[in-house]
Amino acid sequence: MNNKKIILFGGTFDPVHLGHTTVAKAAIEYIEADRIIFIPAKCSPLKSALPRASDIDRLEMLTLAIEDEDKYEVSDYEISKPTPSFTLDTARYFNSIYGKEYALYWLVGADSIDDLIYWHRITELIDECNVAMMYRAEYERPDFEKYKSVWGLGRVDKLQKNIIPTPLVNISSTEVRRTLSSGGDVIQMLDNKVLSYIKEHKLYGI
Repeated sequence: MNNKKIILFGGTFDPVHLGHTTVAKAAIEYIEADRIIFIPAKCSPLKSALPRASDIDRLEMLTLAIEDEDKYEVSDYEISKPTPSFTLDTARYFNSIYGKEYALYWLVGADSIDDLIYWHRITELIDECNVAMMYRAEYERPDFEKYKSVWGLGRVDKLQKNIIPTPLVNISSTEVRRTLSSGGDVIQMLDNKVLSYIKEHKLYGI
């Protein structure tokens, strides 16, 4: 039985904001994980728009945002690849590193539930790791029942067991970028070190 647990948290993080770190804390406590690894994506295969900030800038902002947290790490695995990486490839990479001693959890936002059917070889991903679906307080708990005929009862049961409640944090990277470009106040949205980096490097039109 796997006693050690690692959470993989992928995303564009353009930029990383307090919503990301807040749900990460909730997830690591709920799962009782040993660590959480933030994995900035080069570009999601399901998104046509490229990140606004460069790969290096997004990696640096993440590093600043988590540097005071002992259980948090950042990986450049995806952004160091020449092409965008599918989630399955990344999960297999980390499984090859940590082996059977660790159980891997892939953190997914509840707003992605209807997109999962389009993920690259999603059934293999569900088999490869624990796809952990987050849902925000005051919102309806995700339900995978409709996928039983597509993915099978065992996979749906596995998904249902890995649903994580997280605090309600109404922050998005799109909102952060819009507020920054209009000269608005983002002090309640960003870590101070991240905001300083953005100002220093004149990111997002400021």
